[in-house]
Amino acid sequence: MQRPTAVYVWDPFVRIFHWSLVTCVLLNQFVLEEGETAHEWTGYVAAALVVARLLWGLVGTRHARFADWWPTPTRVRRHVHALLRGQPDDHPGHNPLGAIAMLVLMGLVLALAFTGWLQGTDAFFGEEWVEELHEGLANTLLVVAGLHAAAALVMGRLQRVGLIRAMITGVKVYR
Repeated sequence: MQRPTAVYVWDPFVRIFHWSLVTCVLLNQFVLEEGETAHEWTGYVAAALVVARLLWGLVGTRHARFADWWPTPTRVRRHVHALLRGQPDDHPGHNPLGAIAMLVLMGLVLALAFTGWLQGTDAFFGEEWVEELHEGLANTLLVVAGLHAAAALVMGRLQRVGLIRAMITGVKVYR
């Protein structure tokens, strides 16, 4: 069966969410000073974006909904086996491993917002373990985001589809 040459996948909300979250993470990691108001509010914006995306996962367009891409054990197993056999395993939306990465990334952003908020409370202000946890979560987020980006590039090559371009235009174009 021949696959279509172009498929509309990512709606504007998903694309705006994705690039806004990327911007928040990059700003907080590389531009804004830790503990400063701009850093804190950028973290809260990132958390709000994740909450909005979670809600969109319930009511959004087809490929934005959890039901379309939730990484069940069966879906993950089938996808990994297909990859190991070198067979195409096309998914219009997230493939199961990409879905796991997405969920981990969103969980890390929420955990970062929570630990950042804790540092501003009377009970946890100046607590070294909270600061270290926050920093460890930030470093983990960067590693997972880097793996996610690298996987998008590799899978795009393997599947002959521009995954990065699709996150900009909303359309997966197969070559």
